[in-house]
Amino acid sequence: MKRHTARWTRAAVALAAVLSVAGCSLIGTGGGSADSGTVTLVTHDSFAISDEARRSFERESGYELRVRKTGDAGALTNELVLTKDAPIGDVAFGVDSTFYSRALDADVFVPYRPEGSASIPVKYAVADTRLTPIDAGDVCVNIDKRWFAEHDVEPPRNLRDLTEPRYRGLFAVPSPETSSPGLAFLLNTVATFGPDQGWKNYWRRLVDNEVRVSSSWQEAYNQDFSGSSGSGQRPIVLSYASSPAAEVDDQGRPRTEALLDTCYRQVEYAGVLRGAEHPKAARELMDFLLSWTFQSQVPEQMYVYPAVLGVELPENWQRVAPRPEDSTELDPRRVEDNRAEWISQWRELTRG
Repeated sequence: MKRHTARWTRAAVALAAVLSVAGCSLIGTGGGSADSGTVTLVTHDSFAISDEARRSFERESGYELRVRKTGDAGALTNELVLTKDAPIGDVAFGVDSTFYSRALDADVFVPYRPEGSASIPVKYAVADTRLTPIDAGDVCVNIDKRWFAEHDVEPPRNLRDLTEPRYRGLFAVPSPETSSPGLAFLLNTVATFGPDQGWKNYWRRLVDNEVRVSSSWQEAYNQDFSGSSGSGQRPIVLSYASSPAAEVDDQGRPRTEALLDTCYRQVEYAGVLRGAEHPKAARELMDFLLSWTFQSQVPEQMYVYPAVLGVELPENWQRVAPRPEDSTELDPRRVEDNRAEWISQWRELTRG
């Protein structure tokens, strides 16, 4: 499934796991050079950029782009906080709406409003100019269309439906302890059913309905789900609104469908790192991340939706993976304050 397969491979909530600087991968030559002709982007493991877009930035700016990858959104945020007094790059991309309060509290970024910011829709924008939305990835329940047709079962429409007896043993979801989409699903249940007993009762019903909880998105999607390239037995899985774009048959028909009334929005941000060695180059890179050149290749490179208005989705996306309009969200500050407790309570509910 191209980049989509590898997008969420690391634990989104493992903030205590400190990654070694030496262990991070570096694209480009050398590492962390003081050469004013370079600019270093610190990001997550699933960042991707087309060769054409990369060459365009380097040609127009005169800077060599170096990309330093470090885990998933949680691990990235953690390392940025730990290295804030000696930043390991000039710009960071990939801190998402689940974790950005932590980065802002640590004062990791400096204010900068890139060219193109005025074209960011209100639903993605943040008031703090230290962070700029770059893309959005909506986490949604997906179904295997063929399975439901063959078994003459009406597909679920919303989260509540998943607790009905006719869907017993059919749903696979990754754990919020070790998966970013799994965490998004937990937050979605909190937002949808209420922060007290509401979401807990919902999870009790899911457990009674034999939900399968796996350690990662890959396991849930590629091993448990019947609609992917794997040989799973469950026709309902937690994935992304964009997933059906990677599951199209030879006739151009999607084998899967994202249920757009079950989505939780995750926005990814970028910012200029405080103490960046090349601040001018960092600002040019930020401008580039909002440019049409970069934004237009975001869907097919990273299987997420561009943040800038007017950037059209690929034709097949418009047909099989339209952008959700009404995804659920929680305030990032509320998530930061309650994340650990909600996960602990979830663990008790699902493990007895």
